[in-house]
Amino acid sequence: MILAAGRGTRMRSARPKLAHDLCGRALVAWPVAAAREAGAERVIAVVAADTPLGDVLGEGVQTAVQARPDGTGGALRAAAGLIDRSAPLVSLYGDVPLVEPALLRDLVAEHERSGAAATMVTITVADPTGYGRVVRDATGAVERVVETKHTDGLSDAVLGIEEINSGVFVFDPEIVLEQLECVAPVDGEVFLPEVLPLIRAAGGTVATFAASDPALLLGVNDRVQLAGVRAEAQRRIQERHMLAGVTIVQPSSTSIDFGVEIGADTVIEPCTQLLGDTRIGSRATVGPHSTVIGSLLGDDVCVIQSHIVECELRAGASVGPFAYLRPGALLRERAKAGTFVEIKNSDIGAGTKVPHLSYVGDADVGDGTNLGAGTITANYDYVKKNRTTIGARVKGGVHTSYIAPVVVSDDAWTAAGSVINADIPPGALGVARARQRNVDGYAERREGRGDG
Repeated sequence: MILAAGRGTRMRSARPKLAHDLCGRALVAWPVAAAREAGAERVIAVVAADTPLGDVLGEGVQTAVQARPDGTGGALRAAAGLIDRSAPLVSLYGDVPLVEPALLRDLVAEHERSGAAATMVTITVADPTGYGRVVRDATGAVERVVETKHTDGLSDAVLGIEEINSGVFVFDPEIVLEQLECVAPVDGEVFLPEVLPLIRAAGGTVATFAASDPALLLGVNDRVQLAGVRAEAQRRIQERHMLAGVTIVQPSSTSIDFGVEIGADTVIEPCTQLLGDTRIGSRATVGPHSTVIGSLLGDDVCVIQSHIVECELRAGASVGPFAYLRPGALLRERAKAGTFVEIKNSDIGAGTKVPHLSYVGDADVGDGTNLGAGTITANYDYVKKNRTTIGARVKGGVHTSYIAPVVVSDDAWTAAGSVINADIPPGALGVARARQRNVDGYAERREGRGDG
């Protein structure tokens, strides 16, 4: 069960708090994914009636609506009709995203081994200010959880406790739902930890499971806290890649989404973003100052100071600096998109070079072709996009424009400054420019006219 009914007003956002992005997926999707990976057979999200989260919860997540904000205990009661009474019920916060699947697996295993009615994950911290303190009796058994957001009336003994409630529980669902009915509301809210003394009084065992990672407590109530959680998530993501053989030259300036895959011996240079479902092969170099979104980069690819969106770069391709590859661009093996080149929805053949200052859109270019500086494919006639076909081993002159649809056959040439609007046969030279005419004495005549 994911508690996801908070309004998130401190985010100061028109978007629901739990829909905000955290390293490539919604905040609430992190605990959902952890539960799935830990082996949860069912995932239930408790949401507020006015805060729909269906688009970000993921496929197969059931939702229960908490009609009014009556606390975490009220959230569990709202989900009662969806809960499988025969299996352990794990409760997580939707805005505490960094819980690890391994911890959840170990927690459930210990809960089942001990036969407890409730097991609470606790953490011992040096500064427990503001957290619920775990109060134990003389035997060491859990007595209750005391909230300390407001310290008035609390004893020094309670305030001195360093063991705190993480907010992660596993319950026997029959017992917790029965005892929740006996919890007295406080200011209209029922708090889930208040059920623990009642479970104990009814003869059930309340156990604890110690977690050592304080990041389990990192919740998000505002954008400052979101930035802090993002920093920790980035540390974990990047550490995983580095331990797998990836060099990240400057982690502090690098951003990598959770779903990115990177092969061994690849180098990620400073100020680089790898976003979405990007996959990068081995021995590649990406950056500095590059952004790659939802793209596939093969082995030995080199990207320098460029922006790449939903593209495929095959082995040995090179891009940049200052290139922009838009959706649908395919650079085949050893192809090159050089300085100030933009490519969109085009297939660039193996070994083909688009070295600099060019726009190639809606084009198919064969292997081993060289397109000179200032190449333009004029693909749009203000009605539809048309394709340009350029064959293999073509030598395109500088400042050549191709007016689509047009076909330039294999081994053809184009003269510099040409505007090609008719097909060029194999091996032919296409010349489409005005013949040069020199006007003798022009400068002198112009100066004379100025004097007169």
